[in-house]
Amino acid sequence: MKKINTSPISGMQELLPEKQATFNNLRDTIGEVYHRHGFLNIETPIIERQEILFAKAGGDTEKQIYKVIKTAESADSADQALRFDHTVPLARYVVEHESDLVFPFKVSQIGRNFRGERAQKGRFREFYQCDADIIGRGSLPISYDADVIAASLDAILNFGLDTPVIARISNRKILSGMIMELGLEAKSTDIYSIIDHSEKVEPEVTKSSFEEIGLSEANISMFLAFIDIHGDKEFVISKLNDFGIKNEMFMDGVAELDKILGLLESMGYRDNLSGDMKIVRGLDYYTGTVFEYSLPEYRQVGSIGGGGRYDNLTGYFTEQVFPGVGSSIGLTRLFFVLNENNLLKSQDKRALEIAIVPISENEIEHSMKLAEDLRKEGKAVTVVLTDKKLGDKLNYAAKLAEKAIVIGENEVKTGNYVEKVLA
Repeated sequence: MKKINTSPISGMQELLPEKQATFNNLRDTIGEVYHRHGFLNIETPIIERQEILFAKAGGDTEKQIYKVIKTAESADSADQALRFDHTVPLARYVVEHESDLVFPFKVSQIGRNFRGERAQKGRFREFYQCDADIIGRGSLPISYDADVIAASLDAILNFGLDTPVIARISNRKILSGMIMELGLEAKSTDIYSIIDHSEKVEPEVTKSSFEEIGLSEANISMFLAFIDIHGDKEFVISKLNDFGIKNEMFMDGVAELDKILGLLESMGYRDNLSGDMKIVRGLDYYTGTVFEYSLPEYRQVGSIGGGGRYDNLTGYFTEQVFPGVGSSIGLTRLFFVLNENNLLKSQDKRALEIAIVPISENEIEHSMKLAEDLRKEGKAVTVVLTDKKLGDKLNYAAKLAEKAIVIGENEVKTGNYVEKVLA
C-alpha cells in the first residue's frame, strides 16, 4: 500500500520504457531532419528572468507562467520563471549573441516548456516543443517561408505514419487586405477570431457570429466564400483573384502564397499541400505566411503543428529589426493523439540488443568484460547479475533484450560464445 500519492502531477507526462522509446524516436527523428535541412541546434535555459518572459506574455499566458522560488543566494536578484515557449528565449538569444551569429540564422530548439493552464486530455502543463526558425537581420527573403515549412513537413512525414499529412497554408496579408478593402478595420479582431474558430463550429454559427458583429449580408457572403477556399495552388490563387480586390496588401499576400506553394511543389511536396483560407493562426505577431500541419483522415486530432512569418522577432528587446519565420511541432500532444489513434509504430519492448547471462558467480568478471567489448561495437548490452536459476535468468533477459549470450565455464576458457535469439 502506498504511503503517499506517487502519481505524477496533473498535466505532466510520464511513460513506461517502451512508450518512452517511441517518444524518443519521434523526437530524434525531428532533430535529425531539421539538421539535414540546415538548421543549427541550440538550447536556451529553461529558467528565464520574468521581465524577459512577460515582454511577450500578457493576458492568460502571464497567469499561466510557473514562477521560480529561489532557495539560494544569486548574483542575479531578478524574479525568475520557467519558459512557456521557445520564441521569447530565442529572441533574447539573438539579441545577446547577435554579433556572433551568421544571418539568416537557421536554428532549431527541441526541449521542454511549461505552462500552468488547466490540464485536459491531450493538453499538458509540461510539454516538448520542436521548433525550427529562420531569423534575418533587417530583412528575410520570402522563400525562407517555404524552407521552414519543408523542414517540419519532412520531419512529420519521416514518422512513417500510415495516413496522409497536409500542410495547410495561407497568408495573413490576404485577409488583412480584404478587411481594409471593405473598410472593416475596426472589426478586424472579431473577424480574425470568427474565422479562426470557423472550423470548430457549424457554418450557421459562423454566419451568425458575423451577423452579431454587424456585418452586412454582402460582406458576410464574401467572408463565407473566402473561408471556403482550399485546394491546390492553381485553384486557390484563381479563386482569390476572382474577388477582384486591388488592395496592395491583399495582392502582396496572394503573390507570396503563390510563390510559397510553388516552391514547395517544386521540392516534391505537391501531394502534401493545401492553400487554405481558414488558417489565420491566433497569435497576433504573425504578419504574413501562416500554416498548420494536419492529418485529414483524423480531423478530431486537430493541428499537429504550425507557425508563420513575423516582421520582428526581437522588437521587445532591441531597436534592430530581426524578421523571421518559425515552425513548431508540439511533440508531447502530438505523441498523445497519435498514440490514442494507434498511428504510431511502437518500439520493441525489448529495447536492448543483448543480455549476457553468467551461469554462476565465477563467470561474472568475464561477462562484464565481454559486455564492455560489445558496447564498444555500438551494441546496447546488459549483464544479468541476479542469483537465480539459469531458466529464471533467461526469462528475465527475454523481457529486456533481443538476444542472450550464456557464459559458462567453457565459454570463459575458449572465448567462444553463441548469441541465442530470445522468443
